Amino acid sequence: MRRILLSTVKILISAALLYFSLRKVNLYDLASRIQVESLGWLGLAIAVTFLQIFLGVLRWREISVECGAPLEAGQAMRFNVIGTFFNQTLPSSIGGDAVRLWLVAHAGAGWRAATYSIFVDRAIGLIALAVVIAATLPWSYRLISDSHGWMALLLLDLAALAAGFGFLLIGVLPWVWLKQWWATHHIHACAVIANRVLFSRKRGLTVAILSIAIHVVTVVIAWCVVKSITAPVTFGQIFQLLPPVMLITMMPISIAGWGVREATMALAFGYAGLIANEGVNISLLFGAVSFVVGVFGGLVWILSPEKAAKGTKPIEVPGSRSRVPGSQ
Repeated sequence: MRRILLSTVKILISAALLYFSLRKVNLYDLASRIQVESLGWLGLAIAVTFLQIFLGVLRWREISVECGAPLEAGQAMRFNVIGTFFNQTLPSSIGGDAVRLWLVAHAGAGWRAATYSIFVDRAIGLIALAVVIAATLPWSYRLISDSHGWMALLLLDLAALAAGFGFLLIGVLPWVWLKQWWATHHIHACAVIANRVLFSRKRGLTVAILSIAIHVVTVVIAWCVVKSITAPVTFGQIFQLLPPVMLITMMPISIAGWGVREATMALAFGYAGLIANEGVNISLLFGAVSFVVGVFGGLVWILSPEKAAKGTKPIEVPGSRSRVPGSQ
């Protein structure tokens, strides 16, 4: 009952936010703007999304080695692509992480190493996103004329930076209780690994470059969407507005970020003096691109040896009450 209620709440949040975002959007007008040449841009967006997944694979492999869960490139790519499917189908924006965790654990790494690799990968991605937003703040100040909007952006980034670097700080504090207390010892262990990865001469620079590149590629995907409908938005504006939106979308309060992303894009475009409806249009097509990639991930899952070996048994992650029906 608790799982059903939680899923229902997330569905209702997505539906409500989508309704408020779409009530002033002319979907027929959006559809009419998608011409033959638009399909080329959308196809490019899909291709770049796969490139982004591959960059994520390269980073995840570097991290997983430090976690004691080494992955082969092909194996990690398959797991990440499958994760995109479950990101679209589970009642969360991070459902794919739970499935990746399950796949890595059943590949022989064990639950602890698998969990650490996913958690550290997510944490480093959050830190990189906060850094990207911080780097664009001087230009965002000129773009966002509304003082309330810019202050909200500043506070959002400061909160993300505090969370990210606070997490890293936990890994270097000498307090023994951090290692022993049940509520902190796993977080401390992950923080130690994250510090070891980021400040390693062997892996640090590679992981940092890959992390920044992943978020830059997200902007490129959105730019392809912009070009597909010839929206009156520049690349620089998308670069400044999209990362904060993606940061908010990471909150697991909706289905695959639907609704949250559209509402936040409309708000961001409004604060920047742009057409709010265009922000919603771009967000809808951005989500559609992710959905198409997720469909491909579903096919990979159906044909995967992990699915064949699992049969119809549900995916269960220790410490989590969520399940994924094997028939999906």
